[in-house]
Amino acid sequence: MAGPLEQFKIKPLIELPKLGGIDISYTNSALWMTIAVAVVMLFLVLGSRQRALVPGRWQSMAEMSYEFVSNMLTDQTGAAGKPFFPFVFTLFMFILAGNLLGMVPYSFTFTSHIIVTFGLAFVVFLGVTVIAFIKHGVHFFSFFVPKGVPAVMLILLVPIEILSYLIRPVSLSIRLFANMMAGHTMLKVFAGFVIGLGVLGGWAPMALNVVLTGFEVLVALLQTYVFAVLTCIYLNDALHLEH
Repeated sequence: MAGPLEQFKIKPLIELPKLGGIDISYTNSALWMTIAVAVVMLFLVLGSRQRALVPGRWQSMAEMSYEFVSNMLTDQTGAAGKPFFPFVFTLFMFILAGNLLGMVPYSFTFTSHIIVTFGLAFVVFLGVTVIAFIKHGVHFFSFFVPKGVPAVMLILLVPIEILSYLIRPVSLSIRLFANMMAGHTMLKVFAGFVIGLGVLGGWAPMALNVVLTGFEVLVALLQTYVFAVLTCIYLNDALHLEH
């Protein structure tokens, strides 16, 4: 039986020649990202196809997801954040699809890889920083100067504020990656107990695995929300320079 970390191994599906020394082969991770995008597109197309006054099941779910992200963005950023709704909604749905598809047997959880989550987090970090400079210019640097603090304390606090800002993509990416990886590893470990103990002794870890599966689905939903709401908070900082 494969080890619990075997499920996170990236395997090339279509070998491609290296580009500038970088392996650009189509991997299982890329495949499940493609599937995630296709699932989200299918979900939204089915949900918006009829546009009925009394929504059906698919339309209700699509409208609920739209309204949920819209309300979350408005609550955190106000009206100023509305132009950025397409990005936040896309980010939310992509991570949600990746997290939930990872619960399907024999699938691949691409959000359990730090390179993927850091890539998403870095795009958020770079985007909100660019937005802040466009909106406020050099006044953006006032964000790193706490208000009402004695000048002598700024020598210590300003470097801390800059460091805490620069570490945002790291903390944002690790939170999602670590939770997804830990949960799937735990499920694999207890699945191994089920096989190892056999019919007579395997019922206990099997029952626990069922409970853990439900918990992991909850974690998948929660971590999607956390990633999206932190993105909204960072966007609010960029738009309003709130500290």
